[in-house]
Amino acid sequence: MTVHLEVAEGVGTIRLDRPPMNALDIATQDRLKELAEEATRRDDVRAVILYGGEKVFAAGADIKEMQAMDHAAMVARSRALQDSFSAVARIPKPVVAAVTGYALGGGCELALCADYRIAGENAKLGQPEILLGVIPGAGGTQRLARLIGPSKAKDLIFTGRMVKADEALTLGLVDRVVPADEVYSAAHEWAARLARGPAIALRAAKESIDAGLETDLETGLAIERNWFAGLFATEDRERGMRSFVEEGPGKAKFV
Repeated sequence: MTVHLEVAEGVGTIRLDRPPMNALDIATQDRLKELAEEATRRDDVRAVILYGGEKVFAAGADIKEMQAMDHAAMVARSRALQDSFSAVARIPKPVVAAVTGYALGGGCELALCADYRIAGENAKLGQPEILLGVIPGAGGTQRLARLIGPSKAKDLIFTGRMVKADEALTLGLVDRVVPADEVYSAAHEWAARLARGPAIALRAAKESIDAGLETDLETGLAIERNWFAGLFATEDRERGMRSFVEEGPGKAKFV
């Protein structure tokens, strides 16, 4: 298999494993969707890491495979391509991308599906599809513009240029930069901390933010209000508030 899901102590690592560059061919895309849906279902997965290994995150699509496809073939495939990435974005749990080396094209689009991105100092990110005569097709034109703003997204997509980790941090494309050999450990620390948190409240926060960004303020406030009130029916809410009153903040142990 070209993608694996490894679970330990509440953290699920979705690991790309297609040497040498983790090119995202159709089989890898489909497997990614399967494992994202599995991570969504599994109660023992409370937070997720996207990881491509120590040397490279993902260098993009399998261009040889794509070159052989005509218009009709891509019309038939493009929805499944987007769906595989959207399955990752829809995981209702905290997701962090641990980015080493190249994260280009589909690799960058996969990182965009995470809630938080930690990059190594050796990371290079970009959307070079324009250099092939096409545009990003796995969510890049939409998620990148929402993350860093339309003008910055247009610069990267129009030129196809790569940015190093420091510029990616300045742009807001990544959230933290660490030495390359510390990327996975930093991502695991982030994920493990949240895996100990209140799972339903974390889901509520993620869905409220993500859904709210796609609508007007009043509708977003309604989404927030419904989740907020609903959490008062959970055991985690009872534990959290009781612990706060009896022991002070930050000491609650959730279900």
